[in-house]
Amino acid sequence: MPRREIEFQPGSYYHIYNRGVNKGKIYFDQENYHFFLRRMKEYLQPESVEVIAFCLMPNHFHLIVCPQTENFSHNMGLFAMSYAKAVNSRYQRSGHLFQGRFRAKWIGKDEYLLHLSRYIHINPVIGKLVEKAEGWEFSSYRDYIGLREDNYLRPAIVLEQFSMAENDRQNQIKAYKEFVEEYANEDIERIKHLL
Repeated sequence: MPRREIEFQPGSYYHIYNRGVNKGKIYFDQENYHFFLRRMKEYLQPESVEVIAFCLMPNHFHLIVCPQTENFSHNMGLFAMSYAKAVNSRYQRSGHLFQGRFRAKWIGKDEYLLHLSRYIHINPVIGKLVEKAEGWEFSSYRDYIGLREDNYLRPAIVLEQFSMAENDRQNQIKAYKEFVEEYANEDIERIKHLL
């Protein structure tokens, strides 16, 4: 297998994504989404990688991560393989589920991190799956705006861009929610190189 173009550096942020073969589904029912998230927590342990944001769409997924060790790529590969094998077994299918190895882009600036998190969280609205981002259960947006709390996620790096005061969480949440709701197609130009 050829070497990955990108070398993962502990402490740096990355956009991780993949989609189904021929743009086909990778989640065939609601339980698949839940299973993916359980496997993600199993293979991508907080001591080896911080998961900043995620969104699972019917035929693809997005993650924003910050690896803490050098074995992230290996663990991510095992995670994807584990999920694909389980789905193939459950649905008595064979062959590849994903279009290939997961893709990765380095996120070089906090500004890009902020805009990419918005893009990921607004994805279900763009895809016409829901009218509002908080309506999509399979993204970290609900955790960002206080509708759900999962200690696995690390949204502070994004939310603190709205206010550095840790005790200002409610204002950070309000500002982030407004930021996401103000999304416009022109905003994608700012982060196009990360997609």
